[in-house]
Amino acid sequence: MSPTSNGDAELPIVAPRLRATRRNSGLTLETAARHSGLSPAHLSRLETGQRQPSLPVLLLLARIYGTTVSGLLGETPAQREPIVRADRMEATEAEGWTYWRAGGSGRAMQALRVRVPVGVQNDLVRVHPGEEWLYVLEGTLRLTLGDHRYVLDEGDSAHFDSLTPHRIAAETPHGAQLLFVHTLLQSGAAELCLGESAPHGTPHPSSG
Repeated sequence: MSPTSNGDAELPIVAPRLRATRRNSGLTLETAARHSGLSPAHLSRLETGQRQPSLPVLLLLARIYGTTVSGLLGETPAQREPIVRADRMEATEAEGWTYWRAGGSGRAMQALRVRVPVGVQNDLVRVHPGEEWLYVLEGTLRLTLGDHRYVLDEGDSAHFDSLTPHRIAAETPHGAQLLFVHTLLQSGAAELCLGESAPHGTPHPSSG
């Protein structure tokens, strides 16, 4: 098999991109090698095209450099529609809560408009990796973070680490509505964080 017909032909393209991405991230060869667990000599060979990076190595370097494997390979992602029209936000109900997906799919964050009824899920406490942000559109909300309890009125917002045990409940008789943004869980354990009764794939805020 000739060099031009296999993966080695891609090395001159991938190698300089690895070097340029590292430099753009502000890391020296030695620092990047230390973070990745690779030797500076091995990383240098990858950047000069003498060695071909494996997929695990590309995943590791992409995480260290703050990019994606597609970015390292020079692949152009498909254009995503940036606008979500109100008439296309279909309501989904789960455990008494109502959700409207307010963001695009395939993103690192999920944005939702949520109606929180009174007296539902008040005893469910969530703990999982990530961050959450919410903004109260209507009504009054009670937010419990660890040992602290907060009352949020219309126009109030909260931004917190999801590893802090948290719980949300409506304080007003007619419930509350809020905008909710959270980082998506990328593991099979996500369903455990969303509650046992949440159906798979339901756009359920992890702070139920």
